[in-house]
Amino acid sequence: MKNRYLARAIVVAIILGVLVGAALHAQLDAGSAKTIAGYFSMVTDVFLRLIKMVIAPLVLATLVSGVASMANSGAIGRVGFKAMAWFLIASVVSLLIGLVLANLFQPGAGLNLSVAANGSSGLNTASFNLSGFLSHVFPRSIIEAMGNNEVLQIVVFSLFFGSALAFVKGSAKSPILQVLEELTQVMFRITEYVMVIAPLAVFAAIAATISLYGLGMVVSFGKLIAQFYLGLAVLWLVISGVGYLALGARFKQLWQLLRSPVLLAFSTASSEAAYPKTIAALDSFGSPKRINSFVLPLGYSFNLDGSMMYQAFIVMFIAQAYGIDMSFGHQVMILLTLLVISKGTAGVARGSLVVLAAGLPMVGLPEAGLLLILAVDPILDMGRTATNVFGCGVATAVIGNGAADEQPAPLQSPA
Repeated sequence: MKNRYLARAIVVAIILGVLVGAALHAQLDAGSAKTIAGYFSMVTDVFLRLIKMVIAPLVLATLVSGVASMANSGAIGRVGFKAMAWFLIASVVSLLIGLVLANLFQPGAGLNLSVAANGSSGLNTASFNLSGFLSHVFPRSIIEAMGNNEVLQIVVFSLFFGSALAFVKGSAKSPILQVLEELTQVMFRITEYVMVIAPLAVFAAIAATISLYGLGMVVSFGKLIAQFYLGLAVLWLVISGVGYLALGARFKQLWQLLRSPVLLAFSTASSEAAYPKTIAALDSFGSPKRINSFVLPLGYSFNLDGSMMYQAFIVMFIAQAYGIDMSFGHQVMILLTLLVISKGTAGVARGSLVVLAAGLPMVGLPEAGLLLILAVDPILDMGRTATNVFGCGVATAVIGNGAADEQPAPLQSPA
């Protein structure tokens, strides 16, 4: 019931945000609109900060508990293999949809830009290398990782900690596990408190964007936005189809439970904001908690369906805008390049744009092409973020459904 009311409140907040933002943009000059947008953004920033304070302890508590319960049964290897196989296939499918639709619609054709008109996108790609990637994967301190909300680093530590906890404890339930389970419940309760202001934060986020850029931004880039969202719709149909095949009629229940976190991700353009509600939705769906706590954090780092489709679509848009012909072989190289470098986005601010800024020179395209879509990127970001959350939720539910009959083995003490 709460889930349904929250979804409705968010929809109303989105509509009101568009109306108020459009009115402010029409009445105010650019400087005043920027000031008002800054005030709105403070509300959204407070909400996101409150959500982010829940993420690290929630991921640590749920993942350690899940790993400890699966460690001795061999389920970690099986579940991990299924998860990574899903993530790889989903990434390839997402990239292919982006490439196919960009070739079909030719969104950048006719712009006839000159490659010589160079410029900087303003994105920091200096740390986007092997060393920077590894620094986002392996923690040097769990305290630092939790302080910076480095989800992938917390996952790595939790895998070690949960496995070690299963090894050193006997069949009796560990007091540490009991504490972690209590911590999980506390974090969920805090999330419920924070969600009270979610509609207000959604209203502020939408109003800030529209008051700053106006509805004219949507009209000017309407063709690109419409074609991109059509691509997302195709991707949603593919994900939903696979989910329905795996879950049957229960998929409708899953969708109803995922509506709130997906709407929250869409309106705030933050997948972190949706994490607590997503894992709670999966628990309510009946997916094994040990699977949810293991697969969902991995998915947040490796299963970014919407971002993958966005990257392929925008690369082709930029190539078409500059009149650069892309052969089939070149497009395959783009697909493989994005498939590899996109896995380094964990913990990188504006990760999809940073991947593009780093990847465009690798495939012979000017980085300045990103300047074309920076203004409209907030609209695109909302869709790709919601898709990321939806894809992660369905992936976790499907993998959990396959493992539902597996009972975790009791913890065994070392001989």
